[in-house]
Amino acid sequence: MVSLKFGRELRLLTPGQFDNVFQLPFRVSSPLFTILAKANLLPHPRLGLTIAKKRVKLAVHRNRIKRCVRDSFRLHQHELPGVDLVLMVKGDISNTANDELHRQLEKLWRKIARQYTALQSV
Repeated sequence: MVSLKFGRELRLLTPGQFDNVFQLPFRVSSPLFTILAKANLLPHPRLGLTIAKKRVKLAVHRNRIKRCVRDSFRLHQHELPGVDLVLMVKGDISNTANDELHRQLEKLWRKIARQYTALQSV
């Protein structure tokens, strides 16, 4: 049975793990998000979030965006290869509806899986 939990093993936790992703990642973008990805040695993906106060002013909006991203990742984690991901927000998306956030994220998860397989075959 497939587990749809978002446990500790699916998160980037330390600054060193984030720094590793920032060194020579491959990148995918949408109008709302940029995701940096780098292969890890684990059989599952891990997610880290960076949503700057400069981009989204209110903590309420930042937390709503984080919840949407975590939920989308939780539902699509089994479609993703073993990569470490750092998600960044491009602009002020505090007024963007949740269904639009989920739609954009779904496209990005598919794009990451495609690019990863393309990079592995080279």
